[in-house]
Amino acid sequence: MYELIRPLLFALDAETAHGLTLYASDVAQRSGLSGLIAKPPAALPVHVFGIDFPNPVGLAAGLDKNADHLDGLAALGFGFVEVGTVTPRPQTGNDKPRMFRLPAHEAVINRLGFNNAGVDALVRNVQRASFGGVLGINIGKNKDTPNERAVDDYLHCLERVYPLASYVTVNISSPNTQGLRDLQEEETLRRFIGTLRDAQERLASQHGARKPMLLKIAPDLSETELDAIAEVLLSAGVDGVICTNTTIARDAVAGDPYAGETGGLSGRPLFERSTDVLRGMSRRLAGKIGIVGVGGILDGDGAATKIAAGASLVQLYSGLVYRGPKLIAEAVEEIRRQQQADA
Repeated sequence: MYELIRPLLFALDAETAHGLTLYASDVAQRSGLSGLIAKPPAALPVHVFGIDFPNPVGLAAGLDKNADHLDGLAALGFGFVEVGTVTPRPQTGNDKPRMFRLPAHEAVINRLGFNNAGVDALVRNVQRASFGGVLGINIGKNKDTPNERAVDDYLHCLERVYPLASYVTVNISSPNTQGLRDLQEEETLRRFIGTLRDAQERLASQHGARKPMLLKIAPDLSETELDAIAEVLLSAGVDGVICTNTTIARDAVAGDPYAGETGGLSGRPLFERSTDVLRGMSRRLAGKIGIVGVGGILDGDGAATKIAAGASLVQLYSGLVYRGPKLIAEAVEEIRRQQQADA
């Protein structure tokens, strides 16, 4: 079905098509037709971060920033859904146009800039939803919050979403909020993560349940920088890491009409670099911290490659733009097939 409607969607502005597909997922779920859009995969349970996942293929943050479409997206067969990035206060994000498809490269460039309705709106949406599966909530800072006070924004969001989330992702790696990636610098990160870890343990005691905290990192880091991040993750006792966010590199799409657009590049051109970062972090962390692999998964083999490189879970985003919801079950089944072949 998606192959039939994709040309119509691609005739629209990328952000308009994005909103239309989310609306369609809601309509299908409410009408009981989600199974016609995508057949949910058979279970492939995974236990990581102290959580039982029904299958290892999840939705990456960014598609549903406000948890407006949680039930519709969950009905497509994801093993988990991550919503956000959410900030303390509503913000409109960057000026439009701010999403661009690069079909020749099966890629997307976005510079949305944490456009969202604010954490209170997200909390209300999650509370209204009927979804009872594994929910990740991705948190960030407002654009006008200086880095020296950034941790206050993350603390505010952490406290608001903690009771509702299965896990919380700390996003300091988007290229679309000026200066955000500076928070990945070793000493800054050490102080920043230490403060959030203290809050995490306080909230665990307060709510009688410990929710895992994950850090999402950029692909555009040197080996020395990745060494430092791994050391901070281990010493601080962070539960997991997501490898990776989008890239600012353009080598793989040089010559494309949109190659000069600023923002984060995702899709197939990101796959090799994000997988290299994942593989390297797996080696550094030596199984002590769980890893989520995301970036450029366009088929089942891509998902299985991320697992083989050291991920326990994978996430999809741009692949859904080009392949549609059937990618979910395809990814689960290829992971299953390769795991059985390796057994």
